[in-house]
Amino acid sequence: MIRMIKRADITQKQSALIRIYAILLALVVSGIFILILKHNPVEVYVSMIKGAFGSSFRLKDTLTIAIPLVITSIGIMIAFKMKFWNIGAEGQILMGAFAATYFALYFDGLPKPILLLLMLIGGFVGGGLWASIPALLKVKFDANETIITLMMNYIAIKWITFLQYGPWRDPNSMGFPKIKNFTDSAILPKLFGIHIGWIIALIFVVAVAYLMNNSKRGYEISVVGESIDTARYAGMDVKRIILTSVIISGGICGIVGMMQASAVNQTLTSQLSAGYGYTAIITTWLSGLNAAIIVPVSILFAGLIKGGGFIQTAYQIPQSAATLIQSIILFFVIGSEFFVQYKLVFNKAKMQGGAIDEKK
Repeated sequence: MIRMIKRADITQKQSALIRIYAILLALVVSGIFILILKHNPVEVYVSMIKGAFGSSFRLKDTLTIAIPLVITSIGIMIAFKMKFWNIGAEGQILMGAFAATYFALYFDGLPKPILLLLMLIGGFVGGGLWASIPALLKVKFDANETIITLMMNYIAIKWITFLQYGPWRDPNSMGFPKIKNFTDSAILPKLFGIHIGWIIALIFVVAVAYLMNNSKRGYEISVVGESIDTARYAGMDVKRIILTSVIISGGICGIVGMMQASAVNQTLTSQLSAGYGYTAIITTWLSGLNAAIIVPVSILFAGLIKGGGFIQTAYQIPQSAATLIQSIILFFVIGSEFFVQYKLVFNKAKMQGGAIDEKK
């Protein structure tokens, strides 16, 4: 018989070794798959690293992918700390982009700094309001936030698709379902060849780290996450804490939508979120809900995404195969977290006179 026991005394060295073993095992398994494709695994792995970090141009592309991952992870982390499982970052990103696009399309005559500020505020409000719906249902009816936030992602996608095909379709797009491109005043400027979203990302990392570790609100969020009954006994307004914290969580995700619409797509599309909302769930969890660790984890994941795309072109590997290699690596890395938290105990059991005699 096998039993699962939660670890109580694991050291940092032991947890690091478990993660290293998981990565090595992932490389071995994905290497076998690469051999089946008749390629050299070592060459493919080196190419993935070069494809992600091998030149200044590729590095900029990787960091451009990492920026939304960092900010989305920061937003999700606030909700996760409270054990509010916000799976709706995809929808919050899209609704933040929707609100920002409204200002970009209808207030394009404003000076660039003012318009960009309005778009940032709009992105935060759009994402925050979208997140407030499952938060309200949670505090009023104790509804399952995982299901509601997930389902609301699809509503957001359909809403943006409706705008593309309907009221916001560009009349000059020759019938193509496309929203008008933003004017220059609605596009985020660049610094060192990357849009200034990386500065915003670092600001959020520092601000949220301070919020969670050095503020009353951060303490309240942690207490609610540990035990709602304890929070109530301490006199905390649990409903207010959940509602406001989830709105902040969704608002930060909404700012990602503003940045993607402004700096990357330069318009609004239903594919704008690019799966960052789901990937950020992984990066948030692997970071141990630590704002500082989110940065390197997100950069590594962005490198995995960029490197996977590179080997697809360099080795003529089908997209499905490149995605499978990425998935194998992710599977082992994420799976290692189970063995960091738990250990398996094997018990020998045999029947004696109708009773089970267990020998550990």
